[in-house]
Amino acid sequence: QVQLVESGGGLVEAGGSLKLSCSFSGRTFGYGMGWFRQASGQERTFVGGIDWTGKSTNYADSVKGRFTISRDNAKDTMYLQMDSLKPDDTAVYFCAVHRNSATWSSSPTDYNYWGRGTQVTVSS
Repeated sequence: QVQLVESGGGLVEAGGSLKLSCSFSGRTFGYGMGWFRQASGQERTFVGGIDWTGKSTNYADSVKGRFTISRDNAKDTMYLQMDSLKPDDTAVYFCAVHRNSATWSSSPTDYNYWGRGTQVTVSS
């Protein structure tokens, strides 16, 4: 059984930074992971992904250059460093494990294990 727990969310002013963590346990060896977000009343969207080794990442255009994903498999943790935050970044952020690949993808349906999410609110 795979378990994921996000932490690090909170309230921050526009232009500020936050670092989210995703602690994982269970059968995650060899699988890619992703970060997604869901704003109130909207669909869940891809933020970025990272492969099993941590050497390959990809980001949505809306966060490219501002967000950085990393993972430390020795600590069973994935991170999302968010800089230059904007009010449009306000959402619940989720981490997820890919169902059958060592790399990432942008479709939520390609992920079969999810955390419960952590709220990020950016004030203007």
